[in-house]
Amino acid sequence: MRILLNLKKNQKKMKHILSKSTFIRGCQCHKSLFLYKFHPNLRDEITEAQQAIFDRGTNVGLLAQQLFPGGINVKPPTPYEYQKSVQDTQMAISSGAEVIYEAAFQFNGVLAALDILVKENGKWKIVEVKSSTSVSDTYVLDTALQYWIVTNCGYEVSDVGVLHLNNQYIRKGELDLQQLFTYESTLEKVFPLQDFIHEQVEEQLKLISEKKLPAIDIGLQCDDPYTCDFHGHCWQHIPDYSVFNISRLRAEKKFELYYKGITRLEDIPDDFPLNENQWLQVNSHKSGNTTIDKSKIQNFLKSFDYPVFFMDFETFMPALPLYDNSRPYQQIPFQYSLHYLNKPGSELQHFEFLAESDINIDPRIKFIEQLLTDTKGKGTILVYNEAFEKTRLAEVARDFPQYADDINERLARIKDLMVPFRDKSIYFPEMMGSYSIKKVLPALVPELNYDELEIHHGGMASLGFEQMLYETERAVIDKTRKNLLEYCKMDTFAMVRLLGHLESLV
Repeated sequence: MRILLNLKKNQKKMKHILSKSTFIRGCQCHKSLFLYKFHPNLRDEITEAQQAIFDRGTNVGLLAQQLFPGGINVKPPTPYEYQKSVQDTQMAISSGAEVIYEAAFQFNGVLAALDILVKENGKWKIVEVKSSTSVSDTYVLDTALQYWIVTNCGYEVSDVGVLHLNNQYIRKGELDLQQLFTYESTLEKVFPLQDFIHEQVEEQLKLISEKKLPAIDIGLQCDDPYTCDFHGHCWQHIPDYSVFNISRLRAEKKFELYYKGITRLEDIPDDFPLNENQWLQVNSHKSGNTTIDKSKIQNFLKSFDYPVFFMDFETFMPALPLYDNSRPYQQIPFQYSLHYLNKPGSELQHFEFLAESDINIDPRIKFIEQLLTDTKGKGTILVYNEAFEKTRLAEVARDFPQYADDINERLARIKDLMVPFRDKSIYFPEMMGSYSIKKVLPALVPELNYDELEIHHGGMASLGFEQMLYETERAVIDKTRKNLLEYCKMDTFAMVRLLGHLESLV
């Protein structure tokens, strides 16, 4: 007996079983769909960063509606009232509406809420709005499901596609929505997917009706195309430090070990194909031994001279360009910390900058002017991962060419403190295969700890500053500023201590 039933007469009254998001979840992993339906309490908590992404998508969607003005919004009051939205959509169509926001259609227990539905020459165009800057395979699958539902409900669809942000758009004055957004039709791509959609819907409805947990082990699907929010539950049998932490080892090779019953580094066979650095990580963990190549460290230290500036930037990436001469998702520097040593053992000085929490002021101008002042004169500028700071400075020079000459002079003075750690000239088991400063610091300078800070990684700093731009309560702003300054200062002070440690070794 086929699982799909003809529910056209009753679908307006029946609560949907699958939605777009649950369908996409089921395509990624049937076990994830089952857990979501029957054990939602096992989901990982939504982080602030994830919630910010959801909010960003909502805001971009509302802005995109302005490209199709005069529409009727049939979004339900709550996520539990989508049957009302289905009915309101039918009423809007019957009344002659030509633009509908959040239109909802249901076919055989599967619901699709469409961002924008537009009538063109008697047929309908489905517009899915995304806050990304390109169209992924998952977005194509999303639009394929929408096409399947709407056409099976008896409506002619002339086109379906994705309206996404154009990362080549450079803001000049007011936002130009025609340039900010790019529409890409997926119509030709959704046709070959219709049989797959039908088969997947049948399988997923059967799974839900049987209420039996699928026997699916962890695998590549756990993070493709998204990291599953049941990761914590399904991976709880994996040790905190395991074969999945081997640096730069392809996921397929990690699961090759796992499917052989190997999760601990101690149990990796001697003939397993790992590169030199990966074996260094594994063997160092097994033996507890450290690696210190004094000759390479000494060569690194000879590559620059005092005085030394220790520099670190923080940036945020607004989806919608807030300032002239900026693009969607461009990294906007808003903060730096700068420690200064005239020579080894001299008094340590500190300089810093943090932009004001005013969304109308481009932070880059004051940022670069003060940075150029604070780094004036001779001296090596030491950073951790030079690609980041160099790229940000080059972008500021591009967008504000009046500072280009001075910026280029600073670029020529930059050296990367990451080099001896990345090259494994020095390696401690506690680094766990990573050369991130967050792993290197506790291994070499255990008395310093980021975990004690309110803000303890760059993502939190970025989110904290962006939220502060919209904050109105002074106490919250002051607290956020204090936390941001403490975090960025820790980054450059950590570099001071790491350099001191390297110097003490040779």
